[in-house]
Amino acid sequence: MKKKAVLVLALFALGMGGAFVSTRAHADPNCHHSHSRKCSSTTTTSAASSAVCGSLAGQTPSTTYSHVIWIWMENKAYSDVIGSASAPYENQLAASCGLATNYFGITHPSLPNYIAATSGSPQGIADDNPPASHPLSLLSLFGQVSSGSYEESMPANCSLGDTYPYAVKHNPEAYYLSLRTQCQAQDVPLVQFDPHNMPQFSFITPNLCSDTHDCSVDTGDAWLRQFLPPIFASADYRSGRTVVFLTWDEDDSSSGNHVPLIEMSAHTAPGTRTCARFDHYSLLRTTEELLGVTSDLGAAANATSMRTAFGL
Repeated sequence: MKKKAVLVLALFALGMGGAFVSTRAHADPNCHHSHSRKCSSTTTTSAASSAVCGSLAGQTPSTTYSHVIWIWMENKAYSDVIGSASAPYENQLAASCGLATNYFGITHPSLPNYIAATSGSPQGIADDNPPASHPLSLLSLFGQVSSGSYEESMPANCSLGDTYPYAVKHNPEAYYLSLRTQCQAQDVPLVQFDPHNMPQFSFITPNLCSDTHDCSVDTGDAWLRQFLPPIFASADYRSGRTVVFLTWDEDDSSSGNHVPLIEMSAHTAPGTRTCARFDHYSLLRTTEELLGVTSDLGAAANATSMRTAFGL
C-alpha cells in the first residue's frame, strides 16, 4: 500500500473564510467539554470550500504515511487563539481542517512538555534548563524514525545553548544524548527546511517571537500564514502522504493547560472538530501509528490516538 505523509502542525495555509454551520444540533457549542452530555466525540461541520483539507476525505486512508510535521507554538490558552480576532489564519485553518477542542499540555513549564511529547514522559524535568543539566540517555521519537528538527534563528546545527531569539528549551532533540551525532546533521536552522524533501518526522520550532512566547498572537498568526502555504502546495501533501499538526506547548496557567490543536491533511473533512480528550501523549501515539512504529514510547502506549477523529 502506498505510504502517505503526515505533517504535524495544526495550521491553515491558504486564506479561507466561512463560519461553522453545525450539521448536528447542539453538538458544536459544547464540544470542548468532555463531560457534556451533548458532546459528540467527532463532529463534521460545513465550511467554506478549501484546497488545504478534504480533497481525499471519504477515501480509505493509508495504513502508514510518509511524513508527519509538528509545529509548536508557545504559552497560549485555547481561548487566546480559537475565536480570537488576533488569529484569523489559525481560525480559518480550524474551520477548514481539523480542530481538537479538548486538547491539553502535560505540565509546566515548557521543556518537560517538549520532552514528554517526544519520549512519553517528562523524565523528571521540572525546569527549562539546557541539555547540560538534563542529558537524556533514552529512546525518543527522533530515534524511532528518520527525523529532522528545524529551528528558527538557531545560529548553528544542534546548538546546545540559547542565542536569542533561539531557545534550546524549545529544541527537544538537543537533549537526547543517543542522538548527539545525528543531531549535528539533522537538527538545523529553519531555513534548511524543504517541504519537497522531508524526513518521516519534522519538528518545526519558530523563534521566541514567531511562536508568540515573547510576541503577540497576531504575530504568530502572520508567521504561520507565510510558512504553511509551501507545505500545502507540495506534491506529498496534495496527494495525501503528509499530515500536519499545529499545537501549543502549554497555556499561560490560566485554563488548566487547555491548548489548541489543529490538524491538516487531504484526508480530513473540512470543519472536523473532535471533543474527545487528547494531550501531547495522544500526539506522540498518533504520530507513531501514522509512521508505522509498532512500539509506543512511555505514556503513549495508553494514550488515545487521534487517527479516527481526523479521518486518518
